[in-house]
Amino acid sequence: MGFRHSWRCPTLHEKMASLSNQLFRVVRPDFFRVLAGPLARLYVDVLDSIEVEASQRSQGLDRDEILALVEQVVEQHQDWPDSGDGVMSAAMTTRDRARAVYDTLRTSGWLLEEERSDWQRLVLFDSNGILLLQAMRRMVSPEAIFSDKLINVCTTLSRGGEINLDALQEEPWAQVETCVENLRTGLAELRGMQKSIEQHTKQQLASTSLKENLALLYDQFAERIGRTCYAQLVHARLPTKLSETRRALENLSCHAELLGKMQSEVMRREPALSHESAMSRVRLRINELEEMLQQIEPLADMIDKRTAEFARRSQARFRYLQETTSENRARVQTFFETLNRHFSGRRVAEVDALGLEFPILPLHDARILGGLESLYTPRLRRAAEEIEPLEDDDPRHADRALAQLESSLRDSLTVSRANHYMGRLPGTSGTAWNSDVLLREYVHNDEDVADLIACLLHARSPDARFDIRVPRSETEADTGSFDSRLSYRIERFILVKK
Repeated sequence: MGFRHSWRCPTLHEKMASLSNQLFRVVRPDFFRVLAGPLARLYVDVLDSIEVEASQRSQGLDRDEILALVEQVVEQHQDWPDSGDGVMSAAMTTRDRARAVYDTLRTSGWLLEEERSDWQRLVLFDSNGILLLQAMRRMVSPEAIFSDKLINVCTTLSRGGEINLDALQEEPWAQVETCVENLRTGLAELRGMQKSIEQHTKQQLASTSLKENLALLYDQFAERIGRTCYAQLVHARLPTKLSETRRALENLSCHAELLGKMQSEVMRREPALSHESAMSRVRLRINELEEMLQQIEPLADMIDKRTAEFARRSQARFRYLQETTSENRARVQTFFETLNRHFSGRRVAEVDALGLEFPILPLHDARILGGLESLYTPRLRRAAEEIEPLEDDDPRHADRALAQLESSLRDSLTVSRANHYMGRLPGTSGTAWNSDVLLREYVHNDEDVADLIACLLHARSPDARFDIRVPRSETEADTGSFDSRLSYRIERFILVKK
């Protein structure tokens, strides 16, 4: 009779007992207690604030910095319930409460205090706490972690329905193990996306205004799930790639060379295993891959149904809120139409003087339609006065006005001034003048600078008799060259006569 290897699958109770023993060897018993008490919200926000700051520091945080962060979070939590702890209850000031929170996190193992030779106490965030915080963040926003792990699995295992020998030839067992982990993570992400869609659907059903309804649809769902997660899931074309990957796995289970390499790798890692046990483990892992691949398509279909349900419920909620709002608007309109019909030609203040009692309008949100700009602005009324006669005509006044007009025209930066300046420069059509030459030879006072400014202002004008080129724009340089003249600093340019 041949020897038959007997192997018994451990029961769920044994797995749980083993996990609990291993877990509480790594963490302290009070590690999870801070997340289950009456101050759990405070501790979660404190841990999140400290971990974000600690992730940006490689050497840890100073104890005073930690206390400052904790104090800021404590100030935001005004509701300080009675935790039943004497130390916590006795802490009256914000600083005392921050110290009490810090001591609790340190004794429970979330924060590790390290004393150096220079008497400086640095605080490090526990690595297990980082893992738990990451899990809590994924629970809050699972849509933010969608990735291409499922596509990576299909690309690694299959190439057009055949085994991807290029990826599996050298280290097939390592690639298979990586594919298993990626599939587990990808399935978890799909379930997280499904849960997130359900949460958005519940929020949409609880919306009380059109603004909240549209903000949830376009700002939250469309940005976080529609354009990032769901669009990539549709773009990936998973059904086609999954069918090809399943065919490749069927071929892999019959490929003797790759199975032998994986068996040898398993035995190298665990020398105590026999040849039969190693091959059994390889085939179990391939079967596990096939089972997880079969779970992807139903999950994707469920996500499609959840998304369609969210869109349908959003539209139904929008119509309901629109009809409700229209009904309230119709009631207000009917009220004022009744006032106009019974008290036509009177003001509302006159109607109040009659002693009539109007029903109180149950408005939940009163505001000025169109903002403050819609309010009536009274016209300014000027008092009537005698028309003052003009003084007798004096030719000196006319000459002075003409002189001021000429001065204003001369000082104005018009295109005519720019053309006149270019006409004074020597040269015919096509002559180019560099700005450094103009500044050196033709600019002597502020008037000459104003002529140049007029040219710069009207260079693109259709009436301009010149053109302008900037060397920095032609070379696409970040900075240009500048010339100083008088009290001005001007970037170099080129004027070309037309």
